[in-house]
Amino acid sequence: MMLAPTPPIREDGARFALAVRPPYDWAHLERFFADHASPGVEIVTPGRYARSFVLDGRRGTLSVTPEADSLSVRIRSRGSNETHSAVLARVRAMFDLDIDPRLIADGLGRDPLTVALVTRRPGLRMPGAFDGFELAVRAILGQQVSVAAATRLAGRLVAAFGTPLAPEECDAEPGLTHLFPTPEQLLDAEISRVLNMPRARGRAIQGLAAAMLGTPDLFAKTGDLDGTVARLKALPGIGEWTAHYVAMRAMAQPDAFPAGDVGLMRALDTGAGRPNRAALLARAASWRPWRAYAAIHLWAEDAARRMT
Repeated sequence: MMLAPTPPIREDGARFALAVRPPYDWAHLERFFADHASPGVEIVTPGRYARSFVLDGRRGTLSVTPEADSLSVRIRSRGSNETHSAVLARVRAMFDLDIDPRLIADGLGRDPLTVALVTRRPGLRMPGAFDGFELAVRAILGQQVSVAAATRLAGRLVAAFGTPLAPEECDAEPGLTHLFPTPEQLLDAEISRVLNMPRARGRAIQGLAAAMLGTPDLFAKTGDLDGTVARLKALPGIGEWTAHYVAMRAMAQPDAFPAGDVGLMRALDTGAGRPNRAALLARAASWRPWRAYAAIHLWAEDAARRMT
């Protein structure tokens, strides 16, 4: 992809503060993003998230750190004020800054289980996505494998097909080496061969790239969950779980719910066995229209149990 000629990156970067509504659980977001970070594109260290990006042909890096009542965002970019505004809007979505936690607590207040979960972790937020295409590619890479395995595949995908950062860009944010591959770069890429993974999964990523090029607003946020899921499921290699996962993280659909997820089923096992998908959906009916936030709480509970 051709990038517009621009002035050098400002070494010090531009700093911004984004207000947060308390309570806000930075620690959970940090752990989640650390587990799912694409090597070379994202790096998470204690109290800090950083990544590379390209928007409208303008490339750069950013970092996010928590303050007392805000997130501090530092942008190093060859872009303009408009680029900064676009980056900040994506950071707001990624770190779920516009939701009112009281709405989540009220919405999940009809089930004693979710009441207890929200009470234990009142500041939980939805780990969003900086880029919908990137998140969807990661979701496809993660099909039928562990999060750790998906992260390794993402690192190999980035190294093979992504755009290397210039030396001064790498110096600005140590640990960042590439931009995530664009749809153009993945459209005809030999993904399955390079990553040594099933051909169907490689074709699914190529199909996603083609869809993105044909429909640039493929991941636009709408209020229609059923329409969003149907649109995603029409893409090759994207089933119910992947569609709901992408809808909740990349498209801010608060009622999306990947009902077949084993982690959700484990979290509901109180000793009598895990519920099946139908039982999970029946239980989740009282969580509507906030099932995505219920899922985040259940995943956090499952992770906490497995750590003890």
